[in-house]
Amino acid sequence: MPQLLIFLASLLAASGAAASEAAVTTLDLTDNWVGYVAIAVFAAAYVLVILEEQIHLRKSKPVLLAAGVIWVLIALAYNSHGLTHSAEEAIRHNFLEYTELFFFLLVAMTYINAMIERGVFDALRNWLVERGFSYRALFWITGILAFFISPVADNLTTALIMCAVILAVGEGKPAFIGLGCINIVVAANAGGAFSPFGDITTLMVWQKGILPFGTFFKLLIPSMVNFVVPAIIMSFVLPAGKPEARHSEGERVLKPGGLAILGLFLITIVTAVSFHNFLHLPPVYGMMSGLAFLKFYGFYLRRITHSEVESMDVPPGSHDAESFDVFDKIAKAEWDTLFFFYGVIMSVGGLGFIGYLSMASGYIYGELGATTANVLVGMMSAIVDNIPVMFAVLTMNPDMSEFQWLLVTLTAGVGGSLLSIGSAAGVALMGQARGHYTFFSHLKWTPAIALGYFASIYVHFLING
Repeated sequence: MPQLLIFLASLLAASGAAASEAAVTTLDLTDNWVGYVAIAVFAAAYVLVILEEQIHLRKSKPVLLAAGVIWVLIALAYNSHGLTHSAEEAIRHNFLEYTELFFFLLVAMTYINAMIERGVFDALRNWLVERGFSYRALFWITGILAFFISPVADNLTTALIMCAVILAVGEGKPAFIGLGCINIVVAANAGGAFSPFGDITTLMVWQKGILPFGTFFKLLIPSMVNFVVPAIIMSFVLPAGKPEARHSEGERVLKPGGLAILGLFLITIVTAVSFHNFLHLPPVYGMMSGLAFLKFYGFYLRRITHSEVESMDVPPGSHDAESFDVFDKIAKAEWDTLFFFYGVIMSVGGLGFIGYLSMASGYIYGELGATTANVLVGMMSAIVDNIPVMFAVLTMNPDMSEFQWLLVTLTAGVGGSLLSIGSAAGVALMGQARGHYTFFSHLKWTPAIALGYFASIYVHFLING
């Protein structure tokens, strides 16, 4: 048996070495039929994503198929030139990027589902209602919390948490839920733009060594303007009145272990940040360690409750905490969203491997100049995910000043707010607030968001120019 394992390991090592050697050679397929078909397939898939609410086709399905088709076309083109391992090596690289995102999101979603089941957000909702806050006040409270939490957590996790609060507080008020979700997406993306680990794009720039840690905080005021301008405009059409508390007096909303799970989630975020900052490990490793925290606490919760049930001679299954199961929370993750991310990352990664992203970056920086190019990068990130767009910019590594690198960091971070599909936060909330927050409900407010986008750029020029 050990000999067999050694033999298999040697085969894998040999194949990996061959793939790495072959990956040195790449082909420019931008003027090839493969490139044209790949662009057409990706465009058709995104049209179906946009029409999700009209045709009732889950958004993950078209992009999953598009990813498969694009990489099959790439493999056929490379195999025809005798480069049998280049596509394999490239797809492994893109798949690794997705895997890190997948497990990061899965842990975040598991914690959020656990807190929802334990009544944490219902308790927060009732606390806000008991304070007598109006819908307008709640709109601003959730937006401000999203803006200031996202630099510490990431913008996606922050958006998921605050959306759960909006759904709990705004039940029965679909207009409030829709506007609240838009506000959260804009606020979370804006808050993540001025922190080195608040957004994946800022993390990429920081890891690359382009900008030092403290420099990112120069974007605080421009990011705040990006959030506040559209929020002020949207606040004029918020529904009047206050939400009503629905639970009867004496009802226990917060179940045993709810606050402890909230604390464990905060510890998990700190662990992820610390792993990256001090140990130089990917943040996902910290998140997976945090999932172990939740699993051990779930075991403890079930054992303690089982002892209480036995001592009280209560029928099994009748106690709140006894039913807590971490794997049940994992199963209830937003799988459509996770598979959508896979399709987008692999599809865009394929288009980048074909050569389209580098070609686009070369044109806009070479022909249009840094300022125009960086503004366009933000607008591109609303259509194509900001991760591959920023990756293309970093690959080009144009000769820019610190001011221009801050500008592209700002625009890539907040530009995704222009459309609901332009950021991870927006895509996740389309799944979490299905039917209330959609592509077209967000598109209705794109002009107001665009006003905040250009206002933040103007303020950046005033402060940092």
